[in-house]
Amino acid sequence: MSTAPAFAPFRCAALVGKHHESISGSALHASRAALLDVHAFLQELGLHVLVEAECARALWLEAVGCDVARVDELGRRADVGVAVGGDGTMLGLARQMAPFGMPLIGINQGRLGFVTDIALDQYRHLLPPMLLQGRYESDERALMHGRVLREGACVFEALAANDVVVHRGAAASMVELEAHADGRFIARYRADGLIVATPTGSTAYSLAAGGPILHPQLPGWVLAPIAPQALSNRPVVLADPAEIVIRVVGGPQASASFDTQSVAALQHGDSIVVRRSPHQARFLHPAGWSYFDTLRHKLHWNQGAV
Repeated sequence: MSTAPAFAPFRCAALVGKHHESISGSALHASRAALLDVHAFLQELGLHVLVEAECARALWLEAVGCDVARVDELGRRADVGVAVGGDGTMLGLARQMAPFGMPLIGINQGRLGFVTDIALDQYRHLLPPMLLQGRYESDERALMHGRVLREGACVFEALAANDVVVHRGAAASMVELEAHADGRFIARYRADGLIVATPTGSTAYSLAAGGPILHPQLPGWVLAPIAPQALSNRPVVLADPAEIVIRVVGGPQASASFDTQSVAALQHGDSIVVRRSPHQARFLHPAGWSYFDTLRHKLHWNQGAV
């Protein structure tokens, strides 16, 4: 009879905090303070800590002696990633570390936090059993690989953990789009845009557009129109092995965004091709974690039993 290998405690952590350009002043100082606190605690647990280079520069961490590393070095040296911030911070680290297969832990310093599920005031209690004893729930999430094709050539590509969104620009008029799945025509849309969302992204922009919530382990995607002219254009759940192609056929200038981070300007005739990435994000949650607990808590569903 074979037995599972003994858990080996994590030895080196990649650390990243909320540092994007939209935060400044007191929020930036709060992010720096939280990251330094987590950094010190991880060292107390015996882990070597590497801070992602751009984060270290934005939060002035090099000056206090933090060990800094580029993304590729983090992937080679660290065996666990810790994100301190909101879901955007966590998903950014997920896109970067997915090719390395690195498991990730999220500490929530944001608002909703669907994937950063450890509250900032609880991490000192929850991290030790996860990092030192292997007491955690492992949760693998599908990623998308999106490309923008122009006259047959790829002009832009990116990974997405939440969604790929094609949307109108600053003009008030709608954009006209055609959608295909595995070469089969789905529909032509006149709308503010169209969302292709992973199960992880089904609780993000797609949910606001009226799309359904997909369990993270469901092999499906949501195709959700944004404010369509025809009210009969409803969200559709598709099998995620499909290749989804969205073509820009009319309307004002449009853009494609990948997790709202990478944005590509589009021209009429451009195609956005979305496939399942061969890489996955792996999230670690505290022992006893349940996706349904997360939904009830974050969406304020009725907590009473029936």
